[in-house]
Amino acid sequence: MADSPTSPPPGEPIGARPDLPVCARHPDRATGLRCVRCDRPACPECLREASVGYQCVDCVNQGRAAVRRPRTFVGAELAQRMVVTPVLIAVNLLMYVITAAQAGSVSQNQASPLFVDFVMYTPAVAGADQWWRLLTSGFLHYGPLHLALNMIALYVLGRDLEPVFGRLRFSAVYLVSLLGGSVAVYLFGGIDTVVAGASGAVYGLMGAMLVAVLRLKLNPGPALGVIALNVVLSFTLPGISLLGHLGGLVVGAALTAGLVYAPADKRNTWQAAAVAAAVVLLVVMAVVRTGQLV
Repeated sequence: MADSPTSPPPGEPIGARPDLPVCARHPDRATGLRCVRCDRPACPECLREASVGYQCVDCVNQGRAAVRRPRTFVGAELAQRMVVTPVLIAVNLLMYVITAAQAGSVSQNQASPLFVDFVMYTPAVAGADQWWRLLTSGFLHYGPLHLALNMIALYVLGRDLEPVFGRLRFSAVYLVSLLGGSVAVYLFGGIDTVVAGASGAVYGLMGAMLVAVLRLKLNPGPALGVIALNVVLSFTLPGISLLGHLGGLVVGAALTAGLVYAPADKRNTWQAAAVAAAVVLLVVMAVVRTGQLV
């Protein structure tokens, strides 16, 4: 009985088995195997086990590309791990380390030149056109306790929201909420108020969590309880910017509503428009306020 044809070892000259075709990906390899999907010759290295028989790597890749990945109610691909949340925590931590090193103090890092240049200070924004303070102040913190509380809250909220919202939408909610908190302080705060911290953005994520819970028709009790507790603490504890917290909360909830309730038809376009509209509105309000102060 004749032996069944098998593929020669990799690198064996084709001339050694002239009766066999060559691998579609490796012309120097003769093979008696074929892909069950495209029927092209393929050497063992180029074949992958499938539900029925073996497929070549090209067909396997094409099959993966054709599979539609599941999407969440926001329209984002469901992420398996966080990326934006750890990056935001790392940036906040880095800013604290830099300011503490410049100030030569762990608890009095607000004496740092970088802190002074980046903190939210209304006269500097209005009088010196230092608009960056509306965003950079959200990455500064007064001492390690202030930093730790905000980063723990960011991690807990980001752990639940980022995989569902996706990286772009989660980043948009965070940054626009941060801007919303600063603009609220700029619009309604005292002229000499100095504000820093990621609290506005964190409260924006709380608002996003509440809207998401309502959109999914889940029990909003826990989300409302967390928000109510934090608002009460904002009223009662000294040295906390209530305006920054409420501004971030309102902007985060409003923007998230625009994301989760966007029409399914052309959802990405509607969501991009919601983000753009929120940013434009905040900028316009800040410009109007500047005209009143100057």
